[in-house]
Amino acid sequence: MDTPRVHTPAEAARLLRVRESWLRKKAAARAIPCTFLGKHLRFSDDDLALLIREGRRPPRRAAAR
Repeated sequence: MDTPRVHTPAEAARLLRVRESWLRKKAAARAIPCTFLGKHLRFSDDDLALLIREGRRPPRRAAAR
C-alpha cells in the first residue's frame, strides 16, 4: 500500500500560491479539507485537489444588450 503524500501548511500554500496564514485560518475554521496528524496540520494531495475543484467557478455569460 502506498502511503498518501501529505504537505505542511507552508508547502501546501506554496503549491496553491496562497498565503500560508489564509490556509491556516481556513483550516482552523474547518472551511477547507485538511488532515490533523496529532496536533500537526497537514494537507494531502486529495485535500488540495478537492480545494481546487471546489473553488472552480464557471465563466460569466456576457450581458444581453
